Amino acid sequence: MRLLKRPRRLRGNETIRSMIRETSINIDDLIYPMFVVPGENIKEEISSMPGIYRFSIDNLLKEVKEINELKIPAILLFGIPSKKDELGSEAYDENGIIQQAIKSIKNAIPEMLIITDVCMCEYTSHGHCGIVKDGYVQNDETTSYIAKIALSHVIAGADIVAPSDMMDGRVKAIRDVLDENGYVNTPIISYSAKYASSFYGPFREAAESAPQFGDRKSYQMDPANSDEALREISLDIEEGADIIMIKPALPYLDIIRRAKDTFNIPIAAYNVSGEYSMIKAASQMGYIDEKSAVLESLTGIKRAGADIIITYFAKDVAKWLTIL
Repeated sequence: MRLLKRPRRLRGNETIRSMIRETSINIDDLIYPMFVVPGENIKEEISSMPGIYRFSIDNLLKEVKEINELKIPAILLFGIPSKKDELGSEAYDENGIIQQAIKSIKNAIPEMLIITDVCMCEYTSHGHCGIVKDGYVQNDETTSYIAKIALSHVIAGADIVAPSDMMDGRVKAIRDVLDENGYVNTPIISYSAKYASSFYGPFREAAESAPQFGDRKSYQMDPANSDEALREISLDIEEGADIIMIKPALPYLDIIRRAKDTFNIPIAAYNVSGEYSMIKAASQMGYIDEKSAVLESLTGIKRAGADIIITYFAKDVAKWLTIL
């Protein structure tokens, strides 16, 4: 008589299931993205991202204190400037909004790990991620500005810089300028495989960073390409990236897996605004259960190979895990 295999024996109750669970989400895995704006007493909810806000620095500090109390180890800062111009000059101004925010956070909550997004799209009047001439984003000229922005963030007190512009050679430009100025121990998280995705829409509202003409397909990656992502990642590692990032996360789990299998380096995945907003909208309509959908999604990202997850759900997840 042929023996019937019974895998269900190990699914009989939660205790057994938890004992053999292969993948788990921990608070230490999480980074919480935040938006900071000039002014005072501002806490403005982003209409397409319920529960996510733009904060002035005074209210940002209150939020960061709560994040610290939840044991979330790191935040990723995005700034919206008081004025924009073609060169994105407030991005590298020592008194720019991000630079002020970094100093304020480090003064109030020094243990909080601050990661800064290094890009120009929020700061330029045209909304593109670099210097535009004749309707085209100039690569090499832009990298010098990206390096300048990164240095200004580190001087202000940022612990890690994360270039998201997708210009060729920008990791090397940042590494060189940081090393030359004595910041040899400052890590770089590179947005190595950042796709030209439809899932960035809510973020562009939050950061006021939509391009004023054209699109970003000449520098962000084609969603159809997988081998190209590995080439991009390899180049960034050669240039000095300490952690590589795949963005978005859920539509690109295969890229996370391929990166994990190919490179011996920590991998971050960005669970982006559109992924957040879809779950929020579906749960508000009663179509899905928000908590279970979020935990399932993040588990999938972790199972695919991500060591770090950047997610707007970080606060909720930290609370859920604490209760569990």
